[in-house]
Amino acid sequence: MWLLIIIGIVCVVLLIAFIHHQRKLRLRAYLIQEAIRNHDFTFRMPTQGMYFGERAMQETLNQLGETIRQQLNQNEVESWERLTRVLTHEMMNATAPITSISQSLLNRSDVKGTPLEDGIRAIFETSQHMSSFVVNYRKMSELEKPKMSDVTLRSMIDDVGKAYPQLHWEVDVSPDLTVSADTGMLRQVLMNLVKNAIEANAQRMVVSVPDSLPVGKAVIFIGNDGIPIPAENRQSLFVPFFTTKRSGSGIGLSLSRRMMIQQGGMLELADTPRQGCHVTFILSLQTPSQK
Repeated sequence: MWLLIIIGIVCVVLLIAFIHHQRKLRLRAYLIQEAIRNHDFTFRMPTQGMYFGERAMQETLNQLGETIRQQLNQNEVESWERLTRVLTHEMMNATAPITSISQSLLNRSDVKGTPLEDGIRAIFETSQHMSSFVVNYRKMSELEKPKMSDVTLRSMIDDVGKAYPQLHWEVDVSPDLTVSADTGMLRQVLMNLVKNAIEANAQRMVVSVPDSLPVGKAVIFIGNDGIPIPAENRQSLFVPFFTTKRSGSGIGLSLSRRMMIQQGGMLELADTPRQGCHVTFILSLQTPSQK
């Protein structure tokens, strides 16, 4: 009799535990579904308390979210590249004859010293400015293939910091942290972020690495105390040609993101700035063990 009671109690406990576990799995499925619906592919669900098969499935889903995010970013970059090639081609075709004809008219004796000269010179200078503008945007589609090597991150950050002594630098990066990157591209990305900070009236740069890093990956937070980025501009920040600066070209951040993607990494704006910062960017790179 007692044996049957004990068996019954054990069965009830197991049934309750099973139902509770299934509810947790259903909640996980709902959260992942909502994350995908909101185009948030950075979700990472914990695997503690799961059976080995469920753990393997969850780890796969976590990695799949990251893979989808990288693919979407790559597709976005490729779309902007195609658009840039078309635009620059058409703009060069339109500005080249204007520059040539206006320059020829400026050299004519019957134009020099007349009221026409100022108007023609304005046309010539505007067409030259437009040609220079197009040449800059061609950089978006003419990046060379990255030459990957092992880069000591702290050493590179210190070198970049020496080029901008007007800023107060706070760097919390291990001197032993090595990433897999193209040295020239990574340096250019860091410099672009610093230049943006200076243009936003920043006085302080804060560079740090989280205490725990994913296997085979390095994550770097780069913050500054410059003017905060308005909420309405955050979505367009990495769109080519977008700029809020009167003299800006709108190429710096979009080009930097493309450089990072080509190196197997990513450049993003943090949803919440790090402590003491008004703006924080996140750099993601592979470490040599993942090459």
